[in-house]
Amino acid sequence: MSNLDRCGFRVSFVFALAAIWILFSAPALAAPARPILVELFTSEGCSDCPPADAFLKALDAAQPLPGAQLIVLEEHVDYWDDQGWRDPFSSHALTQRQSEYVDRLHVEKGPYTPQMVVDGSEAFVGSDRPQAGRAFAKELAVPKIIVQISALHIQDGKILAHLETGTVPAKAEVFVAIALDHAQSQVLRGENGGKQLEHVAVVERLSSVGKVKKGESFSKDTAIKLDHPEKDYRMIAFVQQADEGKVLGAAVAQHVK
Repeated sequence: MSNLDRCGFRVSFVFALAAIWILFSAPALAAPARPILVELFTSEGCSDCPPADAFLKALDAAQPLPGAQLIVLEEHVDYWDDQGWRDPFSSHALTQRQSEYVDRLHVEKGPYTPQMVVDGSEAFVGSDRPQAGRAFAKELAVPKIIVQISALHIQDGKILAHLETGTVPAKAEVFVAIALDHAQSQVLRGENGGKQLEHVAVVERLSSVGKVKKGESFSKDTAIKLDHPEKDYRMIAFVQQADEGKVLGAAVAQHVK
């Protein structure tokens, strides 16, 4: 072997060693967090609800489950509004959504607060932390389709964005929730009279923006009117099987001033 050949061999050998070192010493790319949709049905008129509201807020802030992105929604029902305090965030449409879950998931005692629903597949008392942990761990093992929100902005009192999804494995519906990023309320009467309550991801509007056939994907520009365009908002998009079925994928984007 000539000196030139030996030199070339040494250079190649050094580069090979360097490539191997980089391959094994560089940190592995983290897999994208798997989204889990966490819906809490609650009311400011219910004395059992503040602990569940606080739990949802803690989940949102801490994101305690490695590998998961907990996408939270606080959904205020209206059937407590005649008990001394009208919840300013309550909506009959959210009461109906809860009732549909109760029917499909065969909740024996009917609608109640606080009630947590995880990925549309399991319902339990919203302040039950051990049960929530088990439900989150179960859903972490379930594959999800990709949901993307892009070009999010507010214009002329509307929140606008472009939505895209991966291919759906079953007939499904695409929903968009517009939620106040944070909110608080001084309750004057009723079971929580005298308390100042704090909330996170409070649903102001929940809309179906389209349906998807099995084996197809979804792409659409959306524009949804805001009640308080001066406030901070979240947009949560999720794909759900028909009739309030299982959540197949979800995403969240924030518009914070």
